[in-house]
Amino acid sequence: MKARHTLAALTLALLLAAGCGGGGGQASDVDLINNPQSASGYDDSAKVPVMTFDKEMHDFGRLSSGESISYSFHFRNTGTADLVISSCSATCGCTVASYPEERIAPGGEGYITVTFKSLGKSGQQYQEVTVVSNAQPAKTKLKITARVGN
Repeated sequence: MKARHTLAALTLALLLAAGCGGGGGQASDVDLINNPQSASGYDDSAKVPVMTFDKEMHDFGRLSSGESISYSFHFRNTGTADLVISSCSATCGCTVASYPEERIAPGGEGYITVTFKSLGKSGQQYQEVTVVSNAQPAKTKLKITARVGN
């Protein structure tokens, strides 16, 4: 009986080990998972993208309720590797962001366009869009403000 339990445990351990192996998964793009940060800080010699914005906050000013307005945040890849933006998410459904889906080479530039819909809003509004990329830092927050109504 003891041998049967040992055999079952050994079989289970082999199945778990085989399931955790990396042989069957998709290949990774090593440029996207390069993490130059260590316990002592960043490795300055590592090739990493850096997303540099002209500005990270925009005030739309006064809007009428129901207006839909957009602003394009200009950025440049000031790093030394291709920049890839994986997502842009807003704090509210009234705000939507569009971003370039292609790689941006070092020295390249692009825009993240943020659209705010003021329908059903009133008073001072503050929204954030979180940009997630392979840059250092990996997350950047873009902010918009507006005063809706009188």
